[in-house]
Amino acid sequence: MASNQNQNLSHKAGELTGQAQVKKDELLNQASGAAQSAQNKASNLSQSAQNKASDASRSAQNKASDESPTDIKDQATHLLQQTSEQVRNMAQGAADAVKNTLGMNNPNDPSNQNNTPSNPSTRI
Repeated sequence: MASNQNQNLSHKAGELTGQAQVKKDELLNQASGAAQSAQNKASNLSQSAQNKASDASRSAQNKASDESPTDIKDQATHLLQQTSEQVRNMAQGAADAVKNTLGMNNPNDPSNQNNTPSNPSTRI
């Protein structure tokens, strides 16, 4: 009788181990997907920033005869500030997405602007 109970406990322990492994794999896949998405967004934003900088450079060259070097410098500075802010926001969004996916985002954190997880947990 004790042997039967040991077998049942051993069987249940094996099932729990298998379930834990499946859950771990699911979480790792979600985190990997979120990280890949963040990387893609950052890459797209970087390309967009390069395009904007190139356009601004061409525009500055075209307007060089009409505008002073100070005006051109101010325009370039403004463009770089905008691009920097966009990159910063994308990085923060990517970090939040990964935290939400892993359930690590603290809704009581005042620095957390997005309290709604993009991929809520299905745990009860």
